[in-house]
Amino acid sequence: MILEIQNLETHFFTRDGVVRAVDGVSYAVDEGETLGVVGESGCGKSVTALSILRLVAPPGRIVGGTIRFQGRDLFALSEGEMRALRGNQISMIFQEPMTSLNPVLTIGRQITESLVLHQGLGREAATARAAEMLRLVHMSEPERRLRQYPHELSGGMRQRVMIAMALSCNPKVLIADEPTTALDVTIQAQILELIRELKEKLGTAVILITHDLGVIAETAQRVVVLYAGRKVEEAPVAALFARPLHPYTRGLMQAVPTLEGEGGRLAEIPGMVPSLREAMPGCSFAPRCNYASERCRGEAPPVEEAEPGHFVACWNWRHAA
Repeated sequence: MILEIQNLETHFFTRDGVVRAVDGVSYAVDEGETLGVVGESGCGKSVTALSILRLVAPPGRIVGGTIRFQGRDLFALSEGEMRALRGNQISMIFQEPMTSLNPVLTIGRQITESLVLHQGLGREAATARAAEMLRLVHMSEPERRLRQYPHELSGGMRQRVMIAMALSCNPKVLIADEPTTALDVTIQAQILELIRELKEKLGTAVILITHDLGVIAETAQRVVVLYAGRKVEEAPVAALFARPLHPYTRGLMQAVPTLEGEGGRLAEIPGMVPSLREAMPGCSFAPRCNYASERCRGEAPPVEEAEPGHFVACWNWRHAA
């Protein structure tokens, strides 16, 4: 196990109240594996990732839990120690490369900065390594690309640059936050194949954050399902797709369009996602669940191992499955 999150709580303290963006989430990542983290927008996927790197900006604040990387408590490290770790041992690919890349710096400058800072390379050696990384992510004419600016590249090329930057220091863990958002389907497939290829070549563990179950099915070995800031299910990918246990996971599965569909309406989960500003004494999914009981509304279910390696937080999962 290379990374372990235990009971993480990250809240945002706003004028309108406290937003419990992450409310007691726990999961672990093994060396070399790809862990998928799935859920709809606002469920806490990205905030959990930013919490790992201690990059949650005010008014957000990590208020509870622990995160251990190779046995080290990340919350106990100084800011200088965290800077040395970010981009070096744990890297992140952010959702939108155009806003993540600096528009006034060349691609080469942006890749070499981390190599000079973390690897201690000279400028010439760092430039050579940057060109090598662009070759590794299958970019044509890498030396010319190093002299270009982000606006001169397509969306898919910018995403490849982000991957090259994130992997340039051979990190132990790569966090990929919606790496295929806003890309067309063909480029999406290329980017996912590239991440899989580089993971196998470099041995990097990957946390793949997405709302797309198709991406999870193709790429991950295990999957964690989040809802309203809480973990509701965790399982090997094959087990989850064969027999989802939580009603929310089943709802997500039924909402995926299939080739066998006959043009009718997609299945939808009734109701609305609850406000994260209000304390939820029971199961956060209870207001939308067909199997909810009075116990569900008043008492939050613990995460239990329902089957070997398959965890679920639901009082009535036996009826729902």
